[in-house]
Amino acid sequence: MNIHEYQAKQLLARYGVAVPFELPAKSLAEVRPVAEKIAASGSAKIVVKSQIHAGGRGKGTFKSGFQGGVKVASSVDEAVSFAEKMLGNVLVTKQTGPEGRLVQTLLIASGAKIKKEFYLAVLLDRATSRPVIMASTEGGMDIEEVAEKHPEKIFKQYIDPAVGIMPFQARKVAASLGLKGDLFNAASKLIIGVYTTWWECDASMVELNPLAVVEVADGKESIVALDAKISLDDNALYRHKDIMEMRDLNEEAPLEIEASKFNLNYIKLDGSIACLVNGAGLAMATMDIIQHFGGNPANFLDVGGGASKDQVSAAFKIILQDPHVKGIFVNIFGGIMDCNVIATGIVAAVKETGLKLPLVVRLEGNNVLAGKQTLADSGLTIIRGDTMADAAKKVVEAVGK
Repeated sequence: MNIHEYQAKQLLARYGVAVPFELPAKSLAEVRPVAEKIAASGSAKIVVKSQIHAGGRGKGTFKSGFQGGVKVASSVDEAVSFAEKMLGNVLVTKQTGPEGRLVQTLLIASGAKIKKEFYLAVLLDRATSRPVIMASTEGGMDIEEVAEKHPEKIFKQYIDPAVGIMPFQARKVAASLGLKGDLFNAASKLIIGVYTTWWECDASMVELNPLAVVEVADGKESIVALDAKISLDDNALYRHKDIMEMRDLNEEAPLEIEASKFNLNYIKLDGSIACLVNGAGLAMATMDIIQHFGGNPANFLDVGGGASKDQVSAAFKIILQDPHVKGIFVNIFGGIMDCNVIATGIVAAVKETGLKLPLVVRLEGNNVLAGKQTLADSGLTIIRGDTMADAAKKVVEAVGK
């Protein structure tokens, strides 16, 4: 689950990470009083930031033609003017796609005199099965671009999950950023706070880009999280009811929300061949083989290792709500999964929905003979695939007709 920047900073602040003075505004009526509070704090500049679950906001363009989803205002009136052009309008960035996202919340923050920008993140390194802290002096840039062009500028510190982050490890990360004196000490404390946020919130990623050295009112320097992104592990959300309440359904696709009600993992794609698969690895292989034979997947849909008849039926209904779907490929390998349960669900779903689209089914594994018999006895027009490749080829041909 993703959360907004202002929510991410609320979690970070909970664990001692320094963040700017800022407040969210969900309506134009809230903008002016919030901006006045920011101005009264002594900030000469007021930053107005669109809150959507996508990067590249500053370089984005609103469909109205207004440029930039992040603006720096010199007065309360100018901040309100920017807000009027952002709130309730659709922002298109490199990560939203051409459809963009509707801006329904703004973050009004105190302006900062930035002296230096860094990148800092905590995530799970699957190769080592350990948390890793990534840091770079190239803050404000996409980390993928830094990794491609300047891999030597990315510092990694692996953490033993049984022990947790040690103070010397935080100091090593701070030293990699070239910090000294009071900033070094402040950064070390902040890094521990960022790691603690990742651990205690069951996050999959915590990213500060930029983490910045800023000049404060008395001329001294401070290090703060100017921007923050947190992604959370859905499987652990039952332990965090307060974080679960941060979920913004307006930022999620309607079909993905519907799928989550049935514990289905669904992501809409741009193709015409819908996939219904058990297991994320098999789902990705299924999408690859569809493309290998010249087709394009319409979705990623993983029904999990123990889907019920009702879940299969719900999956079909979700698939059929996508008007771009021209064919369906069911690819099941039964380990824990009973192929006959899947087959029964397929038959029920086809009859209930009155499916007219080509349907190709490949079943293998646990109780597969009973599953195939159920499909054969259904009297329905179902194309059977003997292998994954055979089934993929058949569904691409069926859709192409």
